[in-house]
Amino acid sequence: MVYDLYQGLLNKKNKLSLIGLGYVGMPIAVAFAKKLDVIGFDLNLKKIEQYQSGIDPTGEVGNDEIRRTSVDFTADPARLREASFHIVAVPTPVNEDHTPNLEPLDSASRILGRNLTPGSVVVFESTVYPGVTEDVCKPIIEKESGLVCGKDFKIGYSPERINPGDKVHRLETIRKIVSGMDDETLDVVAAVYELVVEAGVYRAESIRVAEAAKVIENSQRDINIAFMNELSIIFNRMGLDTKAVLEAAGTKWNFLKFSPGLVGGHCIGVDPYYLTYKAEQMGYHSQVILAGRRINDDMGRYVAQNAVKRLIAADIPVKGARVAVLGFTFKENCPDTRNTKVIDIVKELGEYGITPLICDPCADAQEARRLYGTQLCPLESVRGMDAVVVAVAHDEFKRLTPEEIDGFFGGGKKVLIDVKGIFPRKETAERGYLYWRL
Repeated sequence: MVYDLYQGLLNKKNKLSLIGLGYVGMPIAVAFAKKLDVIGFDLNLKKIEQYQSGIDPTGEVGNDEIRRTSVDFTADPARLREASFHIVAVPTPVNEDHTPNLEPLDSASRILGRNLTPGSVVVFESTVYPGVTEDVCKPIIEKESGLVCGKDFKIGYSPERINPGDKVHRLETIRKIVSGMDDETLDVVAAVYELVVEAGVYRAESIRVAEAAKVIENSQRDINIAFMNELSIIFNRMGLDTKAVLEAAGTKWNFLKFSPGLVGGHCIGVDPYYLTYKAEQMGYHSQVILAGRRINDDMGRYVAQNAVKRLIAADIPVKGARVAVLGFTFKENCPDTRNTKVIDIVKELGEYGITPLICDPCADAQEARRLYGTQLCPLESVRGMDAVVVAVAHDEFKRLTPEEIDGFFGGGKKVLIDVKGIFPRKETAERGYLYWRL
């Protein structure tokens, strides 16, 4: 059954569907469309209309690529019945209490179940804790479809490794973990992904192993960044420049080159909570992972407090101070504002009576307004400021000249908070700035 499915995909008698066309799903759909017939499904009709018009709101592949692609974009769930190999790539966020929010995955499983045809293979890409694919998604699909997994359809898991905004580490260039419920399914899942992943695939021994591997990738990175953030706090009290210390330590061959910063987005700042949630269910309370999460979740407030301290040092009244925040996305050169930790800086400044001007030429302004009620301003409006917080290391900000930075401020003392350390510390201080960075 599964072998025939693969051959059907190759000769285009069968179609592949991609469910969820965000920063992860859309590039996958575009890549597969170069080899196979692909149906790209998303419930967001506005997003589908943009893709159909040749517009890439994510910026991941660009408008030209969207115009050229043969992906059949649709918001009609019934179209999924035309496909027999399905890839589910929907978000897996957390709730306010940091517990997993599986509703997007539940919804996608219900929709797919209602439109699943016998003989299909379903592969999940969403980041989850071990067991979700088989214990949560599979029963939903069986209930909605009336089909039996293992007999009427097969399931697999292949965690996404796409890095939003990264033009080097892409689907094609990152080795892909693949897994299946049995050897036959694993073979076809591996063969399908090998069509587009130039770096090749790694066959995990089970779906649960693949799920666990994915969730610890970002947990490991989260912990390493938390260590850097803690070092930044310690060195700041010692009067040491953290970046200078890290550059010196980085001359050793086995020193891991991480740097302090805000940890947001829909992966690194979220995935560890999936792992610790499952650990709690198994009777174990995480020590290291949750400690790292607490440090990273507090960094926005820490940055804002240091901005306030510099305003005080400059004899500038804090309440009502004119402050600009440059950058609002969760990472550089990416329009995605979901789970951005810059909002923590904004909220903490608000506690001191400061309503900052927020500017981000890369951000999705409509998304920022919808999610946070935030109005983004053009860079040209940043004038007469008492302090400027450069929160995100966009290339556009890195290219700012000293004269352009000077133009952001008024005539008094100038406070510059450089969260990612993109400007030279010594030269900036010599120009008369009260300069601070993590």
